[in-house]
Amino acid sequence: MSSPPFEQEVALLRPYLMKFARLQLRNETWAEDAVSETTLAAIAKPQAFERRSQLKTWLVGILKHKIVDALRHHGREVALGQGEDDELDPLEHMAFKADGHFAERPSDWGNPEQDLGNQQFMRILEACTEKLPPAQGRLFLMREWLELSSEDICKELSLTPTNLYVQLHRARLRLRECLELNWFNRTTTA
Repeated sequence: MSSPPFEQEVALLRPYLMKFARLQLRNETWAEDAVSETTLAAIAKPQAFERRSQLKTWLVGILKHKIVDALRHHGREVALGQGEDDELDPLEHMAFKADGHFAERPSDWGNPEQDLGNQQFMRILEACTEKLPPAQGRLFLMREWLELSSEDICKELSLTPTNLYVQLHRARLRLRECLELNWFNRTTTA
């Protein structure tokens, strides 16, 4: 049995690419554009895919670059550092005592690297990421998923390093709380 044509293989991965782009960009039109550009780039030069990795991995690599381009192009359309995120985060008060120690000991996360291979965990992580305030979510995704340097993010979005680090800290606290509630503290039925 022969494999489907390259264009068809790429087309079958479009729903996954759209989900990835939506999560990163949080804008349907921008996500559609990024995925379309990715698809066109892949189909225009199929010989660039040398089958050293899975097609999905190769396409996500292209898509990451298209997402970064979209963020740069549309960067001024999302106001960062304004609104609720500038206020003191109530989560920070709940998580820490006055001396800076955790108010409650963090849950035992077992082996997080093993969980990264679990599709159900990845769905919960994506859902938790989507629940972040838009500015925090965007910064977190740029830093951790798109692997942009802090310097590049600050330059691109006209942020101070201190503001970036505060926003990333708040995003990580919120993700930790969400993951503990929805994954690490879940009860298993036997």
